[in-house]
Amino acid sequence: MTYPPNADPQRERAPDRPGVPVTVPAQRGGVRSVAAERLRAAATTEPGRLQVIGAVLALLVVAFGAVTALEVSGRASAADDVVTRSQPLSADAADVYRSLADADTMAASGFLAGAEEPRDVHEQYETDIKEAARLLVKAAASTDTSSPSGKEITTLNELLPQYTGLVERARANNRQGLPLGGAYLRYANQKMTNELLPAAERLYAAETARLSADSADARRWPFLALGVGVVALAALVWTQRRTYRHTNRVFNHGLLAATAAATVVLLWLAVGHTVARAELHGAMVHGQESLDVLNKARINSLKARANENLTLVARGAVLTADGTQDRYETDYGTGMKALDAQLRSAGKLAGDDSLGSEPVARAVTGVTEWQERHRAARSTDDQGDYDGALKQIIGPEDSTGESFARVDEALRQALAHEQGEFTTAARSGRGALGGLPAGAAVLAVLGAVAAIAGINRRLSEYR
Repeated sequence: MTYPPNADPQRERAPDRPGVPVTVPAQRGGVRSVAAERLRAAATTEPGRLQVIGAVLALLVVAFGAVTALEVSGRASAADDVVTRSQPLSADAADVYRSLADADTMAASGFLAGAEEPRDVHEQYETDIKEAARLLVKAAASTDTSSPSGKEITTLNELLPQYTGLVERARANNRQGLPLGGAYLRYANQKMTNELLPAAERLYAAETARLSADSADARRWPFLALGVGVVALAALVWTQRRTYRHTNRVFNHGLLAATAAATVVLLWLAVGHTVARAELHGAMVHGQESLDVLNKARINSLKARANENLTLVARGAVLTADGTQDRYETDYGTGMKALDAQLRSAGKLAGDDSLGSEPVARAVTGVTEWQERHRAARSTDDQGDYDGALKQIIGPEDSTGESFARVDEALRQALAHEQGEFTTAARSGRGALGGLPAGAAVLAVLGAVAAIAGINRRLSEYR
């Protein structure tokens, strides 16, 4: 169809109603083309370019704040887990292990004393059992039953009553002077050594692994936030340089404020996370590693003491697999070797820290004395003087029990010191991240507003 020169090509007459114009709707692609054309036209003018630059700057600064808040919140949460959940659970798992080992030691010591078990020994045994049960209930309340830790807690809760039942039977028979009591005590020790303590060790390993994972999460570098921060800061500097070249003005107060806000957030992020990493790393290396070694040393000393007592209880009735050695005496020697090695490691980890190295040194001296007295007691027993050997093992003076008590007290003090060191360092690491997520968000919003204000100041010059 041919249209007159001034006709509108979008209008044509209806065939059934002459003279009535019909409007043909414009296509969507046409609308988009018009919008794109307007955007391109705006970008070719200085005011249009300034508007685009302002929008990009605001977006970059806000994105920097949001990413920083998100990443640092994750690190801060992991650091908080280290302080409030992972490490306490690891310490509780170690205390479960120690309480069970100490209970087994007290049971053997009380049995050796005869029908009249010393009151303090019996009370210590009861305290250990109650403490282990309390810690298991506490751990179960904060642990998923389907997790590895949850399964070990269930196992320990099932086995603990069985162990205490065997110990009570041993005591009842011992009070009556029946030799069956020794068999019950040895069976209880086997259940402790072969089932309870391995389960407690697995629980401790699982909780310690979770602590290491939480610490590693807290120490991961926030690379995305740092990268966005560098890009935002570079864009702000470039914009100020561009403004200077176009206006010959050194400062734009809005852009300068936005740059200052972005710089503060970037420095806060870099310095705060560096401090947090250093403190958390120190907590793990100088605190948790020492705690791990000292916990194992204390447990080995308890197991060695129990085996030493059971050597006299069994009186050669239980042999090694090859039938040539007393099993309890062999296990005592193995435990003492492990204890020596762990004390050397603890001394190296303590380094120049006198508060940490001094109790370890006392433990080393106590172990040396303990081994000397043990050899003397074994010599006495080998000569047929059972009562004399018994006195050298559980007597009130110059006995191996006295040496063991010194070692145990020294290790307790060393553990308390290292626990304090860990807690202090971990809290410092957590504190270095405190306030950063909220501060980054607030400064980012202020920076974005300042950037827009700075661009608007330039736009006003064109009105």
